[in-house]
Amino acid sequence: MNMRTKRGILLACSLLLAALTAGCGRSSDNADGVKTVHIYQFKVEISEALASLKTEFEKEHPDIKLEVQSVGGGTDYGASLRAKFSSGDEPDIFTIGGNNERDMWLEYLEDLSGEAWAKDVKPLAAEQMTIDGKLYGMPMNLEGYGFIYNKDLFKKAGITEKPLTLTALREASEKLKAAGITPFANGYQEWFVLGNHNVNMPFAQQPNPEAFIAGLTDGSKTFAGDPIFSKWIDLLDLTVEYGNKNPLSTDYNTQVTMLASGEAAMMQQGNWTQGQIDGIDPNLNLGILPMPIDDTPEDNDKLYVGVPSNWVINKNSPVKEEAKVFLNWLVTSETGKKYITKEFQFIPALDNIKGTEEDLGALGAEVLAYTDKDQALTWNWTRLPNGMPQELSSSIQGYLGGKLTKEGMLKEFQINWDNLSVQ
Repeated sequence: MNMRTKRGILLACSLLLAALTAGCGRSSDNADGVKTVHIYQFKVEISEALASLKTEFEKEHPDIKLEVQSVGGGTDYGASLRAKFSSGDEPDIFTIGGNNERDMWLEYLEDLSGEAWAKDVKPLAAEQMTIDGKLYGMPMNLEGYGFIYNKDLFKKAGITEKPLTLTALREASEKLKAAGITPFANGYQEWFVLGNHNVNMPFAQQPNPEAFIAGLTDGSKTFAGDPIFSKWIDLLDLTVEYGNKNPLSTDYNTQVTMLASGEAAMMQQGNWTQGQIDGIDPNLNLGILPMPIDDTPEDNDKLYVGVPSNWVINKNSPVKEEAKVFLNWLVTSETGKKYITKEFQFIPALDNIKGTEEDLGALGAEVLAYTDKDQALTWNWTRLPNGMPQELSSSIQGYLGGKLTKEGMLKEFQINWDNLSVQ
């Protein structure tokens, strides 16, 4: 082999090495042989606990270093993540939502089906990150919502049983009103309260939500005439009839404060409000009620449970094996499991991790109990056309403000769906 051939081979190897490592945009190897795993995630509320977790992991794995960046709050995490990939500064582990976001990022996602922890993922949590039997993400946690209610105010009003039908909920609301208690605190100024959570009900109650959504797109299904959407409007009307004044100018913080201060007995929210409520009154006796849309209690005794985000691994990462080591440790080691429940206060999405009411709060414990009893309905806003939740919220607000009839609201739903689903 002559010198020119050797140089050609060396150059080819150098170019190949550059191509293989360019995807991550920065070195993952330290001079001492320690591998660095770059993590990019959006839950800023756990950033402090993640810093402590990093220290614990690195003690047990001296050959792996974690670099964690948390981006959220007022920052658009999705836009910042796309910017990182566009610049070549790709993280090794990052967080995304399911369904539409899964599909958008699929070309970058490592198949995690063969990981030891995959068998423990709750089916409800695995579904949104699975394609053709392959699991592309580890769910961070579960969250669930319904009507959070003050048990002591219910008792004061003489309500002795959970109202699991629309008729029973109306009767309970009448009793609360007679006792001088506002039944519902409605934060209908917030688009996500209506456009994500509230209108998710008639999607989730469909026999097959995914097929129904596909039918809306191909024209075989419509909002108008769908009996489940008609029932949902009945519940929406009831919350306004027995709710606070000016719901369309009531924001999230005001809504939560009304419930936490005892001004109202119920609100449509989820277990994520536990910390804020405890900050106002840690001694409230709280629970979560299902949101009944008709008078069949067996169909209504369910909460809406989903995964807000998932850990995923960049399949082009040069340290993806080390990234797998970290995720495996996070959900199988005693240290990792302790952080998930006690420090992050997450409802675990894996069956091998147990969370107590002391760890999760009363609301989180109830969501977990409903999930484990298979009494959970799905979150579907991640399946909708981009921008559709905001449009749904705008139409609902128009209806609640008297600018649209029921028929007009459903017609607007259809027009916006047709426009957005063809983009």
